[in-house]
Amino acid sequence: MEPINSSKDNADQVLVEENSHGIKVLLNRPNQLNALSFQMISRILELFLACEEDCNVKLIILKGKGRAFSSGGDVSAVVRDITKGNWKFGAKYFQKEYILNYVIATYSKPQVSILNGIVMGGGAGASIHGRFRVATENSVFAMPETALGLFPDVGASYFLSRLPGFFGEYVGLTGSRLDGAEMLACGLATHFVPSVRLSLLEEALCKVNANDPAVISAIIDEFSQQPHLREKSSYHQLDIINKCFSQRTIEEIISALERASVNSTDNWISSTIKSLKMASPTSLKISLRSIREGRVQGVGQCLVREYRMVCKVIRGEVSKDFVEGCRAILLDKDNNPKWEPSKLELVSDDMVDHYFSKVDDEDWEDLKLPTRSNLPVHAIAKL
Repeated sequence: MEPINSSKDNADQVLVEENSHGIKVLLNRPNQLNALSFQMISRILELFLACEEDCNVKLIILKGKGRAFSSGGDVSAVVRDITKGNWKFGAKYFQKEYILNYVIATYSKPQVSILNGIVMGGGAGASIHGRFRVATENSVFAMPETALGLFPDVGASYFLSRLPGFFGEYVGLTGSRLDGAEMLACGLATHFVPSVRLSLLEEALCKVNANDPAVISAIIDEFSQQPHLREKSSYHQLDIINKCFSQRTIEEIISALERASVNSTDNWISSTIKSLKMASPTSLKISLRSIREGRVQGVGQCLVREYRMVCKVIRGEVSKDFVEGCRAILLDKDNNPKWEPSKLELVSDDMVDHYFSKVDDEDWEDLKLPTRSNLPVHAIAKL
């Protein structure tokens, strides 16, 4: 693969291979698990917009080098700027990322994301909104934001809220990891292809002179398998998840889980409760409201709202949990964040409301999404 038409800086992080009917885009920061830098996001957006205008490009294949598709956005860079007093770089980063998410969600040509490894956070935003998401036995999906003092963003309030029952609330609030079989079962993946067959799949896709999703889907189907859910899969717990995670508040969700655990020897319930109790209380409350609002909003509305929320998070007006969570999990790695407020009952409704209002800064404006012709959104067609 060779980088094309870009500065050296951007090009090394995103490699592009052109073929007669499409392009293959490779995320190329394997040592950082392909965490999406601002330069990568800008380059991918540039490529998607250019390819949409190019009638020779029928489809885009997106994959990651190494053992990750993408572990998420490069939030450590954002946090470094926040600690220097520059929250506006972070705002610019998320603005560009959310615009990319929207372009992918409304894209007029098929995107095939090969999720052969870790796909988390921003990596999910760059793939789940696309038409085809191919999981493998190596796939590991998670939205771990509540453990970082953030919330499931990149349009996650749209796609998580459209998973079966209340599985999206469970995944988004606990940061639970899903394997490829679970991704397929809940609809986050559209196909499951064993990793040994990926090169053959890519070869077949590169020969396709068509942008008809039905044609692309039929080709992927030829390489696909129906994987077995492991015995201890959380997806087998959907009845309990629906009963508990349908509750109105985080406190009621935890109470419902604790009641369910009384008559159960299942470690799954206790580990779920533990995950919730370790997460940022502020993050849990804003995340639940975000996913609930996402159930009745389009992807564009979700991204505009999430942009308001993320700007409030990085400004640290109500809570500085994002900086603290990144310190504890990503930088110092002591895994012992000191959340403030420290308890759910200390996070008031007014505090939660604040995250959903406009930012009080004369230089700030709401996220402006590009005008798109390919509406309605196709992305979560199989969820």
